[in-house]
Formats: sequence, C-alpha cells, structure tokens
Amino acid sequence: MAGGWWAKAQGGGMLLALLGWISSCVTTFVPLWKNLNLDLNELEVWNMGLWQVCITQEEGVVECQAHGSFLALPPELRISRLLMCLSNGLGLLGCLLAALGLEGWRTCEDKPGRKQQLLLGGGATLGMAGITTLVPVSWVAYNTVLDFWDETVPDIVPRWEFGEATFLGWFAGAFLAAGGLLLACSSRATSTAMPLAPACHQRPAAPGLPGGHHLHPKNADLVI
Repeated sequence: MAGGWWAKAQGGGMLLALLGWISSCVTTFVPLWKNLNLDLNELEVWNMGLWQVCITQEEGVVECQAHGSFLALPPELRISRLLMCLSNGLGLLGCLLAALGLEGWRTCEDKPGRKQQLLLGGGATLGMAGITTLVPVSWVAYNTVLDFWDETVPDIVPRWEFGEATFLGWFAGAFLAAGGLLLACSSRATSTAMPLAPACHQRPAAPGLPGGHHLHPKNADLVI
C-alpha cells in the first residue's frame, strides 16, 4: 500500500511539474502581463508583455511591436525577463532529473540511492523554478497596483491593470513548487524499497575421507 501511495505521489508531482513548466513558458512569451483600456478610444485594447506591446482593435486585428531597447525597459521588466528565462531552464532540468528518478523508469534500478538523489535534485530544482516564476510575476503585479493607485497621476490618464499572464504565472509558480515538493518527499520510497542483501548460505560440508571417515574442523590437525 505504501509503495503504491508513493508511486501516485510521484505521478502527481510529475504532472504538476509539467503543467507548471508549460504554464511558465507561456507566461514568459505572451504579451498579456498588463492590460490598458483607453477611455478616449474604447475600440483599442493595449497589452504589454516582457518582449512586446500589442494593440487589439475591435475588428480583431492585432498589431504587435517589440520593445525598443532592453536597457530602456523599467527595472522590473528587465529582471523579469532574466528570471523567467531562468525559470524555464530550471523547470526543464528539474523535470528531466525527476523523470529519471521515478519508479516506473528502468534507469538506475540497481542503484536505489542514485534514483533517490535524482528525485531530490529534481524536486529542489523545480522548487527553485517555482520561486523564480513567482518573484517576477508578483513584482510586476505590485508595481501595477502602485501605479494604478498613484494619486499624483490625473484621473483622466488611463491605468494599466492585471493581464491574464499575471494569474497564469501565479498558477505556474504554485504548480512548480507543489510538484517539486511532492517529488522530493516521495524520494524516500526509493530508499525504503532497496533490495535486501542475499541470505548467507551454509558452508558446504567437508569432503569425506577414504573409508567412510569424515574430517572434523577441530580434529583436522590430528589426521595424518
């Protein structure tokens, strides 16, 4: 029963990790981190991401333009680019390490300790990927809230609001962290499932002497 439970925990952790990694990759590249509705022109909706700004018109036409310069971006967007790319790499590495340590794979079956190390390493890497996803998304969301409630800006000026990628990024970070935690905790299954050492076999009896006599270990030195 315990082995089956740990196997299900590993499967659930791997599924959460994959969903989190895919969601993190989508969050990185979609231009939906911020939304802006212009009161003067309600037919246009502005969307901003880490890499480009897009304008969606009422007819469904979308025009996107990449950010002009990396150094000209606000600090939160510059650092968010680096952290999200790092998160994608860590998520992929963590999934690969954890997959090699799963019980269903035949790799390192003769080395349960190695499988345990792979699961622990994969779980820790996925946890780091979750943190590096939650930090930039939360930072951008925090600055969006500050700008929205900034009293020094006139009320007639449009304000940026949360985009869909913000919520997707929060879910991605939570999935990566939860999946890494499950995989790291389930690594104990590989240690408890180590095969037992083979039982010691009885030493074969000493060969008999001619004439039907047998050699006794204590009297071996008395036999001529």
